[in-house]
Amino acid sequence: MKIFSTSIQALEKGIQYSGAKHKAISHNIANVDTPNFKRKEIAPNFGETFQQALMATKTNVKHQEFKGTSSASYRMENTRHSYSHNGNNVDIDKEMSDLAENQIYYYTLIDQMNGKFQSLQSVIKGGRA
Repeated sequence: MKIFSTSIQALEKGIQYSGAKHKAISHNIANVDTPNFKRKEIAPNFGETFQQALMATKTNVKHQEFKGTSSASYRMENTRHSYSHNGNNVDIDKEMSDLAENQIYYYTLIDQMNGKFQSLQSVIKGGRA
């Protein structure tokens, strides 16, 4: 018997992705004035894989299972183009915007995860408060 549903596992992977993205963004912000620094970003294929996993989350026994990798990998990639005269390509406005978007995404996933655990707790207590 599975105690935790695949949706909890999908939420966990999303939280891990958000954490990795936060690390990349904060690294870019910290190096905004470093000469010849090239911004890093999380490889876009992980986000697409995660979205496919969320869409394929099994809610009925007749649904097909998600056959993706159990440990979807993500990696930081350097971008090559430069924006400033010192060879740095970090745009602080874009990074701050990405950071705010990622924070909203993270807190949304955390709220969903809390809801799953509150439902589980309610079932364990037999619906009593």
